[in-house]
Amino acid sequence: MRASIALHALNAEEPAQDMNRGVGKPLATHRFLYPTSAGRAQTSHHTHQYVDIANKLIYGDLCYARGSGGRQTVQVDDTGGPGPTVTVDGLLHAAEHAFLRSEFDLVRPLLQHIQRTFGVPDAEEAVRYAVLRAALAARVGNWPEAVRRCPESELNLAATGVVHALSVYALRRLGEEGGRHTDAGTAALAIVLWAHLLDEDDPGDFRALLTGRRGAAVPDELWEEGRLHLLGRITDLLHALDDRAGRDVLAAWETAWAAERDGPVVVPPDVGPDGLIPLGYAALLLASHGRGNALLDAYAARHPDPTTWTVDSPDHRACASALTQALAERGRDRVQAGEWSEALTDFSTAARLGHALSTEDRAALRRAWRNVGRSRTGRDYSPIMRIQGLELAHALLPEDGPLAAELTAELVRQGRKVFGSDPRQSRNRFARALVVSPSDRDARSGLDDHLRADLRRALDGEQPQEKIRAEAVRDLLRRDPDCAPARRWLRDRNAEWAVAAAAGRHMAAARSAVRHVIQYDGGEGPYGEELVSSVLVDLLVDAAWFSGAEGTRAGQERRVDLLGTAVGIADPARDHVREEYEAAVLDLAEYLETTASPSDVIELFLRDVMRTGVSARFDQTVKAAYLCRAQTREEEGDLGGAWRDRACAKQIGAELPDQGLLFGPAPRIRRRHHHDFGQESLF
Repeated sequence: MRASIALHALNAEEPAQDMNRGVGKPLATHRFLYPTSAGRAQTSHHTHQYVDIANKLIYGDLCYARGSGGRQTVQVDDTGGPGPTVTVDGLLHAAEHAFLRSEFDLVRPLLQHIQRTFGVPDAEEAVRYAVLRAALAARVGNWPEAVRRCPESELNLAATGVVHALSVYALRRLGEEGGRHTDAGTAALAIVLWAHLLDEDDPGDFRALLTGRRGAAVPDELWEEGRLHLLGRITDLLHALDDRAGRDVLAAWETAWAAERDGPVVVPPDVGPDGLIPLGYAALLLASHGRGNALLDAYAARHPDPTTWTVDSPDHRACASALTQALAERGRDRVQAGEWSEALTDFSTAARLGHALSTEDRAALRRAWRNVGRSRTGRDYSPIMRIQGLELAHALLPEDGPLAAELTAELVRQGRKVFGSDPRQSRNRFARALVVSPSDRDARSGLDDHLRADLRRALDGEQPQEKIRAEAVRDLLRRDPDCAPARRWLRDRNAEWAVAAAAGRHMAAARSAVRHVIQYDGGEGPYGEELVSSVLVDLLVDAAWFSGAEGTRAGQERRVDLLGTAVGIADPARDHVREEYEAAVLDLAEYLETTASPSDVIELFLRDVMRTGVSARFDQTVKAAYLCRAQTREEEGDLGGAWRDRACAKQIGAELPDQGLLFGPAPRIRRRHHHDFGQESLF
């Protein structure tokens, strides 16, 4: 019986055309079921009257008059005289009656006559008119026209029989030829019409239509069973079409079908790229109908990286609310199933999408973090998974003290475990533990141990595991004043800073750094200027020695610069500093004489790094450079330049004592001249 009712509903009731019923045959006046705009069926003389009017309209036996209120009406009688007033409503009744009697050759002329005479109907009549036009288009296979014409709402105003016929046409279209037809507009049309007809409130009085066709009343129980059976058949068809076309649940026609049965949402002419309904609406429907897992699977297939799912992203904003609902529900289910890590991941993703944790969510989270990374038996243990899970939980429950303590302890435990095998990861574990619990002593001790190890490597001339920061070393020394590697490293760094500042003529900074050198060497303040100057000179002399040992021009020049700075600071009693400086200048001049051009030697001389008459070897080296360049200039035709170089060489030679080169540096000769023939007067 249930199948029988469904069969009645799926048939459009188009009787075979009688060969005797042609265009010239008037409409029959048999009694038939006809729903009015109020949803009631009526069979009366009213029907007979409009059938007669329709025949007269077709065969031209009408005359027209202007009715009251400005509406156009038609008056007819059999003799051409005044007759009953004809309105759009009456003509639509006639057209609907003809359609239901399968007298389609009369329906279109009637509708065309309405449009020519009255214009396009409005209000209630517009819905009836549009449904008739859509049904005629569907009957001849013009589906774009049918989709465009059919209204998506207020279908209860149209004749139920016409709506039913159109819905059957659409459903047959979807199911024909093995389901090859995948027109979204036709699917949307079928969904809207069948959702209207099979609504449990029966707004279109579909039950009355079936009663008339069966010739007997449909009991309540049988009606409900038949309605559900038909709903299931339509659902199965749409599901099969979705599978065949490869549509996921977000774009599935089955999803749109379920949404339309909840309330009008499908608009056939406005089908969008996301499917028959907006993407966000589809997601909400799936989440609210217990299909959250299907929603998440489909969404993950579209967006494979859940870490990018954020409420602020335009790509995810439309579905954020539905996703949070589905994720939280799945997270709770996973906690019940003992899938701790997966549950925490779901809650974390939901939070990024704007989910606010409920009391139930918080309870599930606490159970998950206590067990994450551990098996039910306690034998299997994954420290990495546990730390990752605890991190997720801590981000969601930052105020949870026991959780923070557990995460800190786990980080410290794993930091100690890989201290020697993976120093970088170990250091990161300790650093993260301090972020979670800034006052944790074990985490601080772990980082300090790493720093001590790096200090020892650096002091031994090896490469430290991480770059050492002075501030970190000072902090370590404050916590551990007896840490010798920290003191020594800070002493060496300040010595370097003092030398660099002094070389750049930043004497205040250099002296400040020297005071720290004295401090880290164990000296007690206050530190007098004489002591500071003495230590700075020693640092400069030591640095100069190392620079000279490099054996390069840059090293020799830096040696001269450092010793020159030291001479300017040193106490006059420290003659050895000046001697070292003069020796450095001579070494640089001889190095340039061997490896560079005469002009480089002359440029050094002109910098006034050492006056003539101080070192006979230096003066002879400079004189030789002038003579060599003079010869080159002479060969190149620069006679003026050659003459000037020889003149300079002669002036420098006048300062040289006899046998100067045989017995090493000669004492500086002080002579009184009216004119100084030193570096200033050479050019």
